[in-house]
Amino acid sequence: MRTQVLVQSLHIQTRRDSFAQWLACVNLAVLTKDANTHMAHYLNDEQRARIRRHLGEATHGEWQTWLVTAMVYGGWLAALLFHDALTLLPSTVILILCCVWYMSLQHEFMHGHPTRHAWLNKMLGYAPLAVWFPYTLYRETHMRHHQDENLTYPGLDPESHYIAPEVWRRSGRAMRALYRIRKTFWGRLAIGPLLAICGTLGSSGRRIVNGDLRELPMWLTHGALLAAMLYGVQRWTGMPWWHYLLCVAYPALSLAMVRSYFEHRAADDCKHRIVINEAGPLMRLLFLNNNYHLVHHDLPHLPWYLIARVYWADRNAYLSRCNGFLVHGYLDLMRRHGFTPIDEPPHPLARDRSRQ
Repeated sequence: MRTQVLVQSLHIQTRRDSFAQWLACVNLAVLTKDANTHMAHYLNDEQRARIRRHLGEATHGEWQTWLVTAMVYGGWLAALLFHDALTLLPSTVILILCCVWYMSLQHEFMHGHPTRHAWLNKMLGYAPLAVWFPYTLYRETHMRHHQDENLTYPGLDPESHYIAPEVWRRSGRAMRALYRIRKTFWGRLAIGPLLAICGTLGSSGRRIVNGDLRELPMWLTHGALLAAMLYGVQRWTGMPWWHYLLCVAYPALSLAMVRSYFEHRAADDCKHRIVINEAGPLMRLLFLNNNYHLVHHDLPHLPWYLIARVYWADRNAYLSRCNGFLVHGYLDLMRRHGFTPIDEPPHPLARDRSRQ
């Protein structure tokens, strides 16, 4: 009888090990190449094997991402439903943090987490909690951002914060001042969202006016969902819709822009353009480890809860890979560049690239 039980236990353990190996292979296949053909870049075969082991250990359906998803939606709803009891200021702060965390989650969703079904991940991140940008547009532009050879170049990288030289030449004194202010830490928080919102709406609006209607259904869907959400927020929780827009959604986008304030710089080598920011634990959690930005660009489908582990296992190699582009946390950026531009708005290498 004992022998039979032992044999059955060995069979169960073998099945578990086989399942773990299968799951690791599936995850590694997804990690190696995403839906937009962005290849993973491993430092060496040893790192590839180590990541495979990490993925094999994570056999519980990405519970970490599901937990953060539940906390974001639950915290957002609780802050609205109980904002009278919490009073306005605490509930507003909670909502801001939930919206920032939600934007970090949307970034995870579009990179293939927590499921291997793109449609399901899209549904998880489609709600307009953060207001300003449709998920579909965010995903499309972000995938283009992952073409590392084009990083930071205006017109090629949709997330570039540099200005093309010809745009700079055409800009008046006031716009040049705004561009320079946006290059400071506090200017980024104050006017960065406004410039991003106006730029996105202006670009989409011009395409629609010129007869390119491909984005119109996306914007109509987003607008309808946003209107329904704001109506529900005011109707069933009592929070004014304008308060949510101006005092929740705008500050949330400002705080989210802290992460991207100096995550890229102009450089000849595309890997030298991508930062490693050794931020503190709270900011790492809020941004889901995207502060280790070079690791994310090298391994775009690596789940957020493994990024720090992968970075610290090969820290020196990554710092060499980005040519020492290291920031010691966001407070360091605030102290050094609170009112001092991080660099000049015109891209310093764009003219050289256009001549190639």
